[in-house]
Amino acid sequence: MIKAEHQKPSGQLQPLPIPEWKWEDIAMDFVVGLPRSRQSRDAIWVIIDRLTKSAHFLPIRQTDSVEKLAKLYVDEIVRLHGIPKSIVSDRDARFTSKLWKKIQEALGTRLTFSTAFHPQTDGQSERTIQTLEDLMRLCVLDFGGNWETHIPLIEFAYNNSYQASIGMAPYEALYGRKCRTPLCWVETGERKIIGTEMVDEATSKIRLIRDRLKAVQDRQRKYYDAKHRPVEFEVGEFVFLKVSPMKGVQRFGKTGKLSPRFIGPYEIIEKIGNMAYRLDLPAHMQGIHNVFHISVLQKYVSDDSKRIQSKSIDLQPDLKYVEEPERILEYDVKQLRYKAIPFVKILWKHGLERDATWEREAEMRSQYPHLFN
Repeated sequence: MIKAEHQKPSGQLQPLPIPEWKWEDIAMDFVVGLPRSRQSRDAIWVIIDRLTKSAHFLPIRQTDSVEKLAKLYVDEIVRLHGIPKSIVSDRDARFTSKLWKKIQEALGTRLTFSTAFHPQTDGQSERTIQTLEDLMRLCVLDFGGNWETHIPLIEFAYNNSYQASIGMAPYEALYGRKCRTPLCWVETGERKIIGTEMVDEATSKIRLIRDRLKAVQDRQRKYYDAKHRPVEFEVGEFVFLKVSPMKGVQRFGKTGKLSPRFIGPYEIIEKIGNMAYRLDLPAHMQGIHNVFHISVLQKYVSDDSKRIQSKSIDLQPDLKYVEEPERILEYDVKQLRYKAIPFVKILWKHGLERDATWEREAEMRSQYPHLFN
């Protein structure tokens, strides 16, 4: 398929469900490519609570094994917040490994991965990583030293900063009160919250946060859906797959301005949620994850008038077939210097690449005499 699209992108906004409680639904991602620290660490594992927006920044080595990451996860996350119900992440090899899946299955945690070529699913992690990188760059430029030494202060600054989506700082959402810092002694004081008052205030905080997140999601959906159109496919339908969903990104080995914009069609074999579909990809594309967001799919409308009708052929066990002549179309004589050779043009019944060929008349008379009767 080569025509350019002139319609609104397909697929309306489908936000993730709002979590019910703190640190029950989390998101995680890696920040890689950092300078190697004195402790030989060159990456950061970012883990965020999707409800309170509080986060932990864990320095790691990019080459750390899944076993080591699982131990760090238990030591720093499970120890402090318990076992979450779900984890949203991208399709990093460590998150999709069998060991990580087995560990989370044993803990009773559901893994939710971003759809292929649709990283918006993990937008919470990506946005937090942008803030983290800005804070790290600021600390290193202003204070110098090793980036790893600034991580504790950066984590504190992030969790104590106002978040527009929840209308408060993550610390206040997590603990039910503002955090005491040298910058705001008067705001917090030495106020004590005990007994049922603490439970009631925590519950009211969570209810307030959920209402604010719902309002933010509704506002996002309003602006997003205005520029997108609703599309839905059924299992068994055929769709085209967009070759370059993002500008400047090469997909499926296709590149160049004159390359096709869509490839396929491919059959839909399963519907994943409301906005993702699993396709039956050919053998040479088995290395590509076969679940795609609806925005990179386009419906295939078949045209029976242009459909190629295949001929039925009786194949032998060795995959050979017998060609039978159907009739003689023309006669001709090839004149040589000393003799003339008669030829006949034969139409073959099972000719795949040759519907009609010129053959010597003498040979055809000896093999198929019934044609000349």
